[in-house]
Amino acid sequence: MAKLSFEKALEQLEQIVREMESGELSLETSLKKFEEGIRLSQFCSQKLEESEKKITLLLEQANGAIKETPFDLNEDAISDPQR
Repeated sequence: MAKLSFEKALEQLEQIVREMESGELSLETSLKKFEEGIRLSQFCSQKLEESEKKITLLLEQANGAIKETPFDLNEDAISDPQR
């Protein structure tokens, strides 16, 4: 999923849901679709989390100015759940 966009992943996830809700898939196919759906869901969640953190960095400047600052997911300040 290296080159997969959030939008494309969400589109694929929605398609999987439609297919599974149809009730026409075999058990084996349903399980494969479910596994793929979980991977896509995790990918989308990660992209949303990254976007949220970037927005937080843009808005939380000490002097009130908006400045884009690259973030590192491993930094303690970024992973603080209180932000």
